[in-house]
Amino acid sequence: MTEPGPLSDGSPTVAKDVIESARTFRLRMAVIDHAYEVALDATRDRFGRTVHAGAAAAARAQRDEAAVEAYATHLAPHAGDLLDAARRALDELPPARHLAGWRAVLEGLAATTAEIRRALDRPATGPSAERARRAALWPHLAAWADHGSIASNLADQHGAPRHQPSLTREEQQAWTEKAQAAQQRGELALFESWYAADGRPITLAYLVEDDDSTVVALHGDPGAPGWKVIGHYAHEWEAGKALPPALPPGVLRPDVSRSNRPVPVPEVSLQELLRDVVEGHSAGDASNALLSAVQRGYHAGPMVRLQELLETSGQFASALETVHGRQIAARLSALGRQIEFLAREVEDAAEDLGATVAVLPPHRTPVLRIRPRPAVDTATPPAPPPRASTSTSSHHR
Repeated sequence: MTEPGPLSDGSPTVAKDVIESARTFRLRMAVIDHAYEVALDATRDRFGRTVHAGAAAAARAQRDEAAVEAYATHLAPHAGDLLDAARRALDELPPARHLAGWRAVLEGLAATTAEIRRALDRPATGPSAERARRAALWPHLAAWADHGSIASNLADQHGAPRHQPSLTREEQQAWTEKAQAAQQRGELALFESWYAADGRPITLAYLVEDDDSTVVALHGDPGAPGWKVIGHYAHEWEAGKALPPALPPGVLRPDVSRSNRPVPVPEVSLQELLRDVVEGHSAGDASNALLSAVQRGYHAGPMVRLQELLETSGQFASALETVHGRQIAARLSALGRQIEFLAREVEDAAEDLGATVAVLPPHRTPVLRIRPRPAVDTATPPAPPPRASTSTSSHHR
């Protein structure tokens, strides 16, 4: 590993290969997790229920083994240096709302690193003990896969030069007025947003004037009064070099892990329910399909899941903490209430349909998809090919 060099103030920096090794570990973990999900899909039926428990256990053991190997190869030699650099960078940052949460993440990663080291230093006493040890390590390895980007981002920013405003106060006011006028004309197109280290939001937009486009950087919520332009650039690449780097984005729910998803609930798809209606014969068949669509609880139906999706998306939009986000959250909340009302109407209609004691009339006969082939002895024999006429001019001399 390349030795870290000192900064101008004497504090050490972290080598780039340390950050790259942590990134490689996260990518490797993503590949391992994807392969595990594919293997699990092969052990489930079409409703998501595990029907091959042995194969599922084998896939899990293979995942755990690959994850431990990835950690030992890429992250184990560098985890301590990475966390030290991240802590130093955190101490240098200006006060912001996210710092306390990030500090807790770093302390959690340090604790999980120590737990991994202790587990790997203890020798296993057989294959079953080895599998149990790897399975116990998976949550700790998953923690690094989920949250290691915060440590890497902080370590990468440690000692980086602070970005200074590129506009004077007069230039900033002039460009802000120009951008506000373009927004009123509908010619300010937002295309990227992130948060800087001090917690302020930065948004990039194309400012269009007389068929000419300029990239401008905005500070603040573009949907609310008070935002301002902090820089203008010829293209996106120039803006990326001049502006503060992006922080890792937040999460909607702090206890969610990409690497430790809960076991999916068995569910019936809308296609299955539609097929039940098409293939049904009695009113009860169609009624049961409709009732399945609006069923609540653990085995919730598709309409109830759609309502949950709208509600969760509304929470996401509200968590953006922007004017437009709150407006969209209100729309999604109203749509969720409409879906709930519609689901109750469907349930009432399904119960009425189930109470209709009736079957489809027999004159609705099926149609064969494949017509029977004619018998061999009744088929018309093919006509013989025409005989070629001979000409005397074709004889050889």
